[in-house]
Amino acid sequence: MSASQPLHARNTEAPPARHRIRLRINGAPYVLNVEPWVTLLDLLRDKLDITGPKKGCDHGQCGACTVLDGGERIVSCLTLAVMRDGAEITTVEGLAPATAPVAELHPLQQAFMRHDAFQCGYCTPGQICSAVGLINEGRARTLDDVRELMSGNVCRCGAYVQIARAVAEVALAGGQQQQEAGA
Repeated sequence: MSASQPLHARNTEAPPARHRIRLRINGAPYVLNVEPWVTLLDLLRDKLDITGPKKGCDHGQCGACTVLDGGERIVSCLTLAVMRDGAEITTVEGLAPATAPVAELHPLQQAFMRHDAFQCGYCTPGQICSAVGLINEGRARTLDDVRELMSGNVCRCGAYVQIARAVAEVALAGGQQQQEAGA
């Protein structure tokens, strides 16, 4: 195609093919046809109306979009959906039903309530998913460990003290119970 041709004549190529992927999201199976450039975050929010994960910085720096893939935390804004074909994705919505009474919420959700760690709530879904991943990793032994391992999640309200206390309460409970039992 030459430079002398009109611009509208240059767009004759077919768009890239969509990819068929299978995901299990919050326990439900999905078969989806997605463009190769669609992020997992955009797929969740824009195509599936799963709005727990938030679009914060869109550069993987704030953690508002954190979800779990097989129990491991990932930033969904930097993850192409096609990269997760066959994955088991859990968002904050998958931790407890929206209509669940407080007693049936995930222990981290209950701890966030006890420690007033919600503030505006924008970062909360990512914070809670990240905390679940942190617990699954089993590396936190102290409150300082919790702060360091949660450092990829930004709270614009500055509720870090409450968030760290809530996460530590749940993450370190197993260790404290072992210490109390003399293990």
